[in-house]
Order: sequence, then C-alpha cells, then structure tokens
Amino acid sequence: MAEKKDARKETKSEFLRKALGKNPDLDYRQVNLKWAKAGHAGEISNALFYQVRAKLGIKTEWAWVKVSEPEPTLVTASGPTWRGKATPPKSPPAPTTGDVYQIKITLRDIQPPIWRRIQVPDCTLGELHEIIQTAMGWEHSHMHQFIINNQYYGETALDEMDLDMDMEDENGIRLRQIVKGSGKARIVYEYDFGDSWEHEILFEKTVKPEPKINYPRCVDGARACPPEDCGGSWGYADFLAAISNPKHESHRDMKEWIGGSFDPEKFSVDKVNQELGRSSRR
Repeated sequence: MAEKKDARKETKSEFLRKALGKNPDLDYRQVNLKWAKAGHAGEISNALFYQVRAKLGIKTEWAWVKVSEPEPTLVTASGPTWRGKATPPKSPPAPTTGDVYQIKITLRDIQPPIWRRIQVPDCTLGELHEIIQTAMGWEHSHMHQFIINNQYYGETALDEMDLDMDMEDENGIRLRQIVKGSGKARIVYEYDFGDSWEHEILFEKTVKPEPKINYPRCVDGARACPPEDCGGSWGYADFLAAISNPKHESHRDMKEWIGGSFDPEKFSVDKVNQELGRSSRR
C-alpha cells in the first residue's frame, strides 16, 4: 500500500486570499493574529498583505488628515493675544520624579553595531516597547516580546490565542521591579517574529532627572535602523550589498523597493528626540 503523501503546507499568499476573501475588512494585525492562531510560523509581511489585497480587488483608501490652521494671533504692546485674550504661556515640561534609567539598546548580529542610549523614567515593559520602537526607528508593524530570565512578556492577546506560549502581561511589570531584582539586568527585546530582530537591552545606571528636560530622551546612538521586512540580519546584509553596488544584480530592485537611496550610517539624536516628544504627546 502506497504511503500517503503529507499535505502541502499552505502558503502565506493562499492564506491571505482565503482570509481576505471571507472578510475583506481584516486589517494587517488581525490577519497576522489569525495566521499565528492557525499554527503557522513566522509572520506575513506588510508588503504581501497589501499586494494580495490589490490582487483581490480590495481598495485601500488613504486619507489626508487636515491639520486645523492656528487661530490668528495679534501682537499688542502688552504682548501677544489670542481672540483678544492674553496668549497663555507655553507649559514647561512636566517634572519627572524618581530615578531615571539609562539604557543601551543594541541590535544583535549586526556589524558595525546599530545602537541607542536612552534615558527613561520608571515605566511598564509595554511602555518601554513603544519607546524602543521610536528610538530605534521601527514602524510598529509587527508583534514583539521581551525575554527576561527565560520568562516571556508581551501583549496579552498573544497568550489568549493558545499559541503554547507562556506569556506574561508586559503592562504588569515595571522597570524598577526588573532592576531591583536583577541588578544590572539584561533583557532581550524581539521584534517581528518573521525577521526576528533581537535587541539586547542593558541597564547601565540610574541618574537623577534634570530640570526642564523631557523624558524619555535619547542621549547617544549610531547608525540607521534597518528597513522593515528586509529579512532580518542576513537579509539586511544582502540589502546593503545590493544598494551600495550599482553593478549588483538586485541594485535596481532594492532602490525601487526602498524608494530611493539608503544611508546605513545616518543617525540624529535630535531627530530621535523630536519623535519621542511627538509620541509622548499622543
């Protein structure tokens, strides 16, 4: 009797066509949650998600958000006025109380290293995730987790999906608990389970908050964040080889994919702090 052949594994494109065919209103995150719940490894990329949507004829509507124009300001002898009233002075940054943690974030398996040094007040791991995303330059497009002494912390939705993952709620633990229990604690932060970007999080020291300084803030760092969905550390190396060499067979494709040029050495502390300031005001 002939052996029964193993069923062919479902591809990401097939899964997308099936899922979006049933419910075209599924967003990118919902699709990846379904993909993981179905027992598949890795993650569906943002690019593939929109590509399949387009092939299925599902329209993606992009909307410009109109920013309201500022109210007219009159300058008088007594100072600026707004609608005839004195313009309230800008509020100073809210003072940070308690110690501030200085943390170094280094992306693993990349040479020369891509890293950031940030200072943050006490916060949950969930809040630290948002800060890391902004400081590094990621786009909040994929799932993530923290690993501390073989214990996993992440979004509770991952644990509720019955993925055989012993996941603790990242919003249920604060930095002060980790530092107090581990001394110079080292944490691994993994972003994008497909590309598996692992970041080493090193608590360097505690500092006293400076007056008139907004926290969190970036104080140092080096090099640009890799592009999303480029294939992890190995894919990033291939991408750099192609983008830097006009004679490389993939040079034109990579330039088109990235939307022009890419400078791996580009980094600005000021720009990171501008983004951190915007994030904290949302």
